[in-house]
Amino acid sequence: MNILIIIATILISLAIGILIGMVYRKKVAESKIQGAENEAKRLIDVAKVEAENLKKEEIFKAKEEIMNNRKELDQEIKERRGEVQKQESRLIQKEENLEKRERNFEKKERELEQEIQNMEKQKEEIEELHHQEMVELQKIASLTKQEAKDRLLAQMDKELTVEKAALIREKEQNAKENAIKNAKEILSYAVQKCAADHSQETTVSIVALPNDDMKGRIIGREGRNIKALETLTGIDLIIDDTPEAVVLSGFDPLRREVAKIALEKLIEDGRIHPAKIEEMVEKAKEEVDTIIKEEGERAVLETGVIGLHPDIVKLIGKLKYRTSYGQNVLNHSIEVSNLARIMAEELGLDPKIARRAGLLHDIGKALDHDMEGTHVEIGVEILKKYKENPIIINAVEAHHEDVEPKTLEAVLIQAADAISASRPGARRETVEAYIKRLQNLEEIADSFEGVEKSFAIQAGREIRIIVKPDKITDDKMTILAREVAKKVESEMDYPGQIKVNIIREIRVVDYAK
Repeated sequence: MNILIIIATILISLAIGILIGMVYRKKVAESKIQGAENEAKRLIDVAKVEAENLKKEEIFKAKEEIMNNRKELDQEIKERRGEVQKQESRLIQKEENLEKRERNFEKKERELEQEIQNMEKQKEEIEELHHQEMVELQKIASLTKQEAKDRLLAQMDKELTVEKAALIREKEQNAKENAIKNAKEILSYAVQKCAADHSQETTVSIVALPNDDMKGRIIGREGRNIKALETLTGIDLIIDDTPEAVVLSGFDPLRREVAKIALEKLIEDGRIHPAKIEEMVEKAKEEVDTIIKEEGERAVLETGVIGLHPDIVKLIGKLKYRTSYGQNVLNHSIEVSNLARIMAEELGLDPKIARRAGLLHDIGKALDHDMEGTHVEIGVEILKKYKENPIIINAVEAHHEDVEPKTLEAVLIQAADAISASRPGARRETVEAYIKRLQNLEEIADSFEGVEKSFAIQAGREIRIIVKPDKITDDKMTILAREVAKKVESEMDYPGQIKVNIIREIRVVDYAK
C-alpha cells in the first residue's frame, strides 16, 4: 500500500514538474519572440533611415547631373548660335556680291544694247550706200540688178552645160561597159565550168520484171503481198497491162526508192510472201541509208567543204531523193556551191564561205516534207542547231531575199541559185508553161486598183508590185498584199509558195542641162 502511495506521489510529482517545465518554456519562447519582434522593428527603422539617406544622396546626384547637362547644353547652344551667325554673315556677304554682279550685268546689257543700236544705224547707212551704188551701176550699164544677174548666170550655165553633159555621159558609158563586161565574163566563166546535164525525175518509178507471171506472185493470194508492200513502204504499186513492168507511184522519192530496191530484191530472190517482204524492206531501208551517207560524203568531197557535222552530211545526201521542178536538189546544191566558189574567186571574195553556203543553201528541203515551214526556215533552224557560222546562216536565210544579205558572199549565193535554177534544161517545166505562169502572176497583180507595174521574178517564186503612192498608203499596202496572195491561191496552181512583195516609193527626178 505504501509502495503504491509512493509511486502515485512520484507520478504526481513528475506530472507537476512537466507542467511547470512547459509553462517555463512557454514563457521563455514568448520572451524570445518579443525580442525578435523588437529587433525586427529596430532593423526596419534602421533600413528606413538608410533608405531615406540613399534617396537624398541619389536626388542630390541627379540634381548635380541635371545641372551639368544644362551647362553643357547651354554651351552647345551658344556654339550653334555662333555658327548660325557666321553663316548668316556669309550669306549676307554673298547676297551683296550677287547684287553687285547683277548691277554690273545690267550695266553691260545697257552697253550692248547701245552697241547694237549703233550697229543697226551703221548697217542702214551701208545698205543705203550699197543701194546708191547699185543705182549708179544700173544707170551706167543700162541694166537692172536682176537682169544683170540672169544674164551672168545664163552665160555661165551655157558654158558649163556642154562640158558637164559630155563628162557625165562619158563616165556613165564607161561604167556601164566595164560593169556589163565584167559581169558577163564572171557569169559565163562560172556557168561554163559548172555545165552539167540533169535528168528529169517524176513521181513514178518503173521496175522491170523477168516475165508477166511475176505480176501474179507480186499480187499474191487475195492481194496480200501487194498490200503488205504498199503498207510497209507507203508507195502505190500499179500493175496493169504494161508488159514485164510494175509502176511505183508516190510523191516521196525516198520511200519510192526503198520500195523499188525492195521489189528488185524480192524479184531476184524469187520468194515473195509478207514475212520476206518485211525483211527485204528493212534491207532496202538500210541500203538507202548507206546510199544517202555516201552521196552526202561525195557531195562534200566534190565541193571541198570540210568540217560539217555528220548529221548535216546525211541531210545533204537525202537531197539526192528530192527534186524541185524536176531538178535534182543535190546536183543543184553542188552546182550552186561551185558557181558561188568560182564567182567568189573571180571577185576576190572568200571562196570557202561561198562554196559552204552554196552547198547548204537548200538543206531545209531534206526535211520540208516532215516539218512545218519553208525550206529556208527549216534550213536556218538546222544550221543554228549545229552551231554553223552566222555568215553561212545569213547567206542561207537571204538566198530567197527573206532577209537582207549581210555579206557579198550571200549575194553571190542568190545569183548562183538563180543561175542554176533558171538556165535552160535545169528544170522540166516547158517554156510555154513557165511563161504562162509568169504572165498570170503579173495579170493578177495588175488587176488591182493602184498598181502601177508588176514583175514576176525568181522563176515565178516572187511577184514584185510597184504601187502608185498617191493612191495606196502604207496601211493599204498590207491589205493589198493579202488580197493579191488570196487571189493567186484561188486562181493558180503552182508548186511551193509565191512571195508577194509590194513597193511604194516617191521619186523626184530632175536633169541638169
